[in-house]
Amino acid sequence: MEYKKDGNETRNHKEEKQERDDLIIGRNAVREALKANRPADYLLVQKGERKGAAAPLIAMCAEKKIPIKEADEKKLDFLCGHANHQGVILVAAAKEYCTLDDIFAYAEEKGEPPFLVLCDSLEDPHNLGAIIRSAEAAGVHGVVIPARRSVGLGYTVGKASAGALEYMRVARVTNLAAAIEEIKQRGVWVFAADMDGAPYDKTDFSGAVAIVVGSEGKGVSRLVKEKADAVVSIPMKGQINSLNASVAAGILMFEAAKKRT
Repeated sequence: MEYKKDGNETRNHKEEKQERDDLIIGRNAVREALKANRPADYLLVQKGERKGAAAPLIAMCAEKKIPIKEADEKKLDFLCGHANHQGVILVAAAKEYCTLDDIFAYAEEKGEPPFLVLCDSLEDPHNLGAIIRSAEAAGVHGVVIPARRSVGLGYTVGKASAGALEYMRVARVTNLAAAIEEIKQRGVWVFAADMDGAPYDKTDFSGAVAIVVGSEGKGVSRLVKEKADAVVSIPMKGQINSLNASVAAGILMFEAAKKRT
């Protein structure tokens, strides 16, 4: 992230500042939050502190499968308003994550074939929030995100979802490709969104389906695409050959919802 010389923050900086209510600052506070099983997005550790006093906290996060990220001292100072962070900040999740089992149980409870959306390494919290909002409206049973190289359920995601996050089950998995294999074994047909796929409006989305949406810059990764059962695309009629991730996800979700009914 960059700082403007005149002291004005970019939009991302302003949003991070707003997220301070969701930050747990300092070693003792972080330790107690982890002991209390507080839902967490990730642990920020100051560069060079991994083997120091932060080591026990890192071990606790590893055991709980909470991602660990490094940041320089200036960023930590900025995030916590120059409070005494002692080199560690725990970024709390806006909502507790669920499991794949929870999503499938919810679909079974509703008497419906499972309907999932998988997000492959989304980086923009606005996109994830918008996808969760559309997913809730389209009748999706759960959203799946990877634990690493992906935005988590922070303040901005919750705000962008316009309240839908409270009703949507979101599972965070260690490996998205492995999760796809498990989902397929449960009888779900997995469709990856890519510009080289078959037209979405001619695709059979009836039954148990999962739609995979790629990251903003790189789309669906090669390995994830290989794991999918099929690849679908949204034909472009203009000069631009791609859509915003959340817009593309919304189109595919509602097409699937229409064919599922």
